[in-house]
Formats: sequence, structure tokens, C-alpha cells
Amino acid sequence: MSNDDGYRAEGLGRLRNALADLAEITVVAPDRNRSGSGHSLTLDVPLRVFEAEAAVYYVVGTPTDCVHLSVSGLFDAEFDMVVSGINDGANLGDDVLYSGTVAAAIEGRFLGLPTVAVSLCTRPEGPRHFDTAAQVARQLVAGLLRKAPDPRLILNVNVPDLPYAQLRGMLATRLGNRHRSEPLIPTRDPKGHTVYWIGPPGAGADAGSGTDFQAVADGYVSVTPLTADLTRHAALPEVGDWLAQL
Repeated sequence: MSNDDGYRAEGLGRLRNALADLAEITVVAPDRNRSGSGHSLTLDVPLRVFEAEAAVYYVVGTPTDCVHLSVSGLFDAEFDMVVSGINDGANLGDDVLYSGTVAAAIEGRFLGLPTVAVSLCTRPEGPRHFDTAAQVARQLVAGLLRKAPDPRLILNVNVPDLPYAQLRGMLATRLGNRHRSEPLIPTRDPKGHTVYWIGPPGAGADAGSGTDFQAVADGYVSVTPLTADLTRHAALPEVGDWLAQL
């Protein structure tokens, strides 16, 4: 298990408790919040790993570092699956390109394991039903342990911030996409220098029927199968013809 909110995050603890009787679990997560780190590996400095408690480790690095280290030799054990989350916030549509939570799952797929990324669609002043997302994660992981639909898939799961009893079910969805992000936010540091905050993400643009945005808005758990192959295969003939004319 890993995440991008840090090894002390509430979502990670809830997820660990929910899965505790399904398998032997090892947690390797970043030392602090690494949200928005995407699929970055630390290559310019050595990585340090610390044990916080039994079977819980933290890394001074990114979520991808955590999974890569874990599966590539940090432990003698062979792992069966990578579960990432529970992220404090949605990972819908374009978010998957920035998300450290999703990147941790993708790294597990690169290393040959079935993977799940779980996010709770929290909002400011919302109820933060991490218990709901933990129950959903347990259902999915138990199902994957019985029979995975395709070990090459990465399941990106977004759970509405609702009591579990109010969920309307689970839907297989496609990624939607967002409008352009909001403008950056300039401010001043204590010395009077201008500094900048990245602006909030845009609202859903392609958020209609069949998308992850719509499923969550309607009270369903969105389960989107992702692939690590970013090739737009349908465009290969067109690009080939264009290259031939250069």
C-alpha cells in the first residue's frame, strides 16, 4: 500500500484497517504530502527509507519511488498487488496525469502487479466519509484477489463523499476531462517578494453520461480501467501519411 498524502494520512490508515484481514500488508508511503507529484522518480539523490512502526515505512521521496523501491528489492517478499489511497480528494478525468495516488498504481502495473488507486471525492467543509471509501476498497480488493478481470489494468476508483448506505452502486466509467484550470494566484512572501500558488483545477468539461464525473455526481462509485499505453492507435495511419508528405 502507498499514497501521495503521506504515511500519516487518515485515508491510508483507514484503508490499511479495512484490508488488514484480507492479506499481509506492507505500507510504504511518502514522508509528507506529495500531491500532484505525478509519475516522478527521484534520480539525482539516494533515497532514504525509515520504519515508522511494524510494516509501515516512509520514504523521503515520491509515491512512485515508494512503489518502485518496494517491488524492486527493498523487501525479500514478493507482492501480489499494489493498492494506493485513500486519496483526500477526487482523481477524475485529467487529474490522473498529475496524481501521485494514481502514479503509485501505475508504477505497480509497470512492475507487473494488478493495481488499484482509490480516492474519496472530498470538498471543503464536506463530511469526509473515509469509512465509505475504505468499505468500497475492501470490496474491490477482495474481488481482485478472487479473480482479476485483466492483470494489465489499473483501476482508478473515485468514491462519492457519502455514507456507505447512500451509495447507488458501482459503475465502469471512462475518464472525462476538465475545463482549463483557474488562473494562478499571486501573493507576497514575508519579505515582500511575489510568489505564486497554482490555481484550482477547472470544473468538468466532458462530464456527461458514461464519465467518471457523472457517475460520482449521481452517487455511484466510479471505476475506470486505465492503461499505461498512451499511444493513440487510431491516429497512427494519419500520422504515417502526414510524415510521408514531409
